[in-house]
Formats: sequence, structure tokens, C-alpha cells
Amino acid sequence: MTNIIVACPQCKYQMSVQGNPGERIELICPKCKIYGFFQFPEESSTAPTEDVIVVKNLTKYYGKIKGIEDLTFSVRKGEIFGFLGPNGAGKTTTIRTLLGYLHPTNGEAYILGKNIAHNIVNIKRDVGYIPGELNLYGHLTGRQFLDYFGSLRNKQLPLLTDLLQIFDVPLDRKIKGYSRGMKQKLGIIQAFMDDPDIVIMDEPTSGLDPLLQQKFYDFLRGQKKKGKTIFFSSHVLSEVDKICDRIGIIRNGKLVALEDVETLKEKMGKLFRVKIKERPEKFTGPKNMKVRDGLIEFVTSGDIDYWVKQLSHYTILDLEIHAFSLEDIFIHYYEGQA
Repeated sequence: MTNIIVACPQCKYQMSVQGNPGERIELICPKCKIYGFFQFPEESSTAPTEDVIVVKNLTKYYGKIKGIEDLTFSVRKGEIFGFLGPNGAGKTTTIRTLLGYLHPTNGEAYILGKNIAHNIVNIKRDVGYIPGELNLYGHLTGRQFLDYFGSLRNKQLPLLTDLLQIFDVPLDRKIKGYSRGMKQKLGIIQAFMDDPDIVIMDEPTSGLDPLLQQKFYDFLRGQKKKGKTIFFSSHVLSEVDKICDRIGIIRNGKLVALEDVETLKEKMGKLFRVKIKERPEKFTGPKNMKVRDGLIEFVTSGDIDYWVKQLSHYTILDLEIHAFSLEDIFIHYYEGQA
């Protein structure tokens, strides 16, 4: 028998429930009387997953201006972790702090078990990096650039040949003559060519055409199958939804969500959009109900049948019920943030 504290999705009232692993039980919130279901998680038969990036209360202030504050999360070995947020949310500050380009104001972080405050040089030997803004050496050719970075790492470059076949670049042309997309491809090649255990990427598909983006996603999936870990920072919802296993959503420098992509969608419940012949204000929906352009919108979890029955008392002109997309979730966390 397992005892778990669960929160009502409507009013957030917390209640204690008991049950067996995998058991599904009916619940009624004692506060708002909402009806729903809860399923106890199955017992895991697998060994604990190794965390290769661990962040604890990481904070960075620029003087009095907050960059990030009290970030706590971990990234598992062999996963593609999406770090999601709009421009200015703190994604780049987080990455630059993890890689030692910025010194944290408070907190700590570990990469491959090493503290970033004391072992950043050793960490960088095993971590590839694609920055959000690529400032490459324009006077060098692409070949000279890759040779230079290869010499700095003092390692073999087992993936270089394959990468050059996927991301074809004119190696003998000077980088100052490259297009934005060519520079991005060169940045991807240098990050992966020595086959690092972890690659941290800040908006890596910027400048790539759709065909190259798809090739890049396929390459990342192949790296995941090899047990490599990818930290994927982006504000492009579709690509995060497409390739990431888990996501962290950052808002105003703070982490507001951390979950498996599909689990997060399920937890958010179902989104109702309905148009009735009567005035929409006559319908008494849940507390999160809104009326937009004559459409009633609300979110519900586990009590779809109840709300369908309530709506049956009205003349329905249009009804849409669907699961949350990543875009819906993102808007939910950023609603009201202009």
C-alpha cells in the first residue's frame, strides 16, 4: 500500500490518498467538489538512471538584475533534454553559467559528477557546445577552423567524416564568406566531431533550412541511441516536442515546469472549446473558464463526462475537446506575461 499526496487540478487543494502501484481510484475534492481519477504509478523494475548534469539552487544576478534564480533540475544520461523558454527567459544565462563563462551568484552544479566551480577545464574536455551566437574566426577556412579546435581537444575525431557528409560545408573557403546556415553547420560539426559524452546546445537549428533541420534531428536520435546526452535549449516549440524526452520550462529566470513531455501533456488535462447558442456567461464552468470571442474555454482533468453532461443543457453550436499540445502548455505558463 502506497500513500501519496495529490493536488486537485482545479483548486490545488492537497489530499492524502492510499492505494497499490498501478491502481486507479476515483476522487472527489473535499474543497471544490470536482470529480476525477488518480492512478498510482507502477513500481519501477529498472535501476536508477544516472544523472550527468545536476543543478542545485543555481542563481546568477547581473548586479541587481536577475538572470536566473534557484534553478534545480537534473539531466539523465542518454536523454535529449529540452530547455524551453522565450528570448530573455534565462536559457543562455543558465548554459553560460554551467560552462564556466559566467560565475554563479549562488548555488552549485555538477557535470559528469564534477563541480563546475573547480573542474570546468576537465568538464569542457568531455562536453561539446554550440553557442546561440556563433562568433567564428572569419580569417580561417573551415578546414583550418576544425583543425584548430581538434588540436585544442587533443583527441581523435571519430565523427568528423560522417558529420561532413551530413552537413556539407566548403572547407577550403574562408569562414567570412560563409552564409549563416554554413556557419551553423560548422558549429554543429565542431561540437560533435570528437564524440563527446554530452553536448549542450543553445538554439542549434537557427539558420538551418527545414531539410537540414530534419537531418539534424535524425542525427540527434542516433546519438541518443549511443547513450549520448543532449541538452537542447530552444524557443521553437515544434522541435522540442518532436525530439525531446523531457523538458524544463523557464520563466523570468525560474523553472516553472520539469517533466516528461507526454506526462506533462497528460497532467494538464483536456482543453474544452465550445460555442453555445445562449449567452456564454450563462454557462457555469470551472474556475479556469474564460470567454474569448464568444467561445467558452476551460481545462479539465479526469471529469470530461461531467462537463459534457453540463453542456448538454445548452444548445451547442460547436465543440472541440483535445489534449494539450506543447504550445498550449507553453502559453499556459506564460499567460499574462506580455
